[in-house]
Amino acid sequence: MSIGHRIRIALRKGLALTSTVLPRERSLRVERYLRGWEDDRILRESDVVIVSYGKSGRTWLRVLLSRYYQLRYNLPANRLLQDDNMHALNRAVPRVFFTHDNYLEDYTGTPNSKAPYANNQVVLLVRHPADTAVSQFFQWKHRMRDRKKFINSYPETSGDMPPFDFVFDEKAGIPKIIRFMNLWASECDTVKTIRVVRYETLRRDTARALGDVLGFMNETPTADELAQCVEFASVENMRAMEKGKVFQDVGDRLMPRDSNNPDSYKVRRAKVGGYRDYFSDEQIAKIDELVATTLSPAFGYGDASPDPRVV
Repeated sequence: MSIGHRIRIALRKGLALTSTVLPRERSLRVERYLRGWEDDRILRESDVVIVSYGKSGRTWLRVLLSRYYQLRYNLPANRLLQDDNMHALNRAVPRVFFTHDNYLEDYTGTPNSKAPYANNQVVLLVRHPADTAVSQFFQWKHRMRDRKKFINSYPETSGDMPPFDFVFDEKAGIPKIIRFMNLWASECDTVKTIRVVRYETLRRDTARALGDVLGFMNETPTADELAQCVEFASVENMRAMEKGKVFQDVGDRLMPRDSNNPDSYKVRRAKVGGYRDYFSDEQIAKIDELVATTLSPAFGYGDASPDPRVV
């Protein structure tokens, strides 16, 4: 991470801390603006941007990509791609910005446009909204800090809120996820170079999908490199690395909140269609209807063929 980047982060955190003494709504606006300002600066300095809604598989993709660059350029196995950190070790590694696209609009003032990404090389990682929502429920219940709940308009206490109520919540569940995905679907043409990758495709044939992403990033991975990446980023190995606190410079983002509670791990089940395990048949029918009637067909989660840019 460059010195300038570290200074910006420290400045943003300092100002954000100061904002906590402001009236509640003003504090919210100030912190989101500062986070958007930081994201805008990182975006301008990045070669590749990985965009995803939270709990869509970003950590997994990050580990897969990190492993490729570790192997290709003999870099430390305990380092994860994060902005320019690997680029600083070897200039052949691109500067990769991983973002959930939460705050940029608060800085740019363009909530319904992806124009700020227009000149970037963008990989949009998506996942079935119901699986994302259930995974987000456990993130919110077991891992999410109170301040993060506040600035992203999540319910501020987990309490006894049932999973079904959470996934139907307008500000936290499937409706919010679908709004995020639909906006990106409508704005894809704004971005000159974009590839949309479905979590389900990555799970079904990881080596092939990873190879496609790396090819899009102008890399030429070998079959052996891809196989090693897949093995390294297996659910079992990632969970073991999380428990062992293997990765540096990621704070507590890759640590379980409670090593005895599997639902408190960052890496949980990684199951396609796993949302069905938490609901009754009637609830599943309501969830499926919501997705079928409101999600853009561009992603291929319904009967229609996906957009050609979707893999």
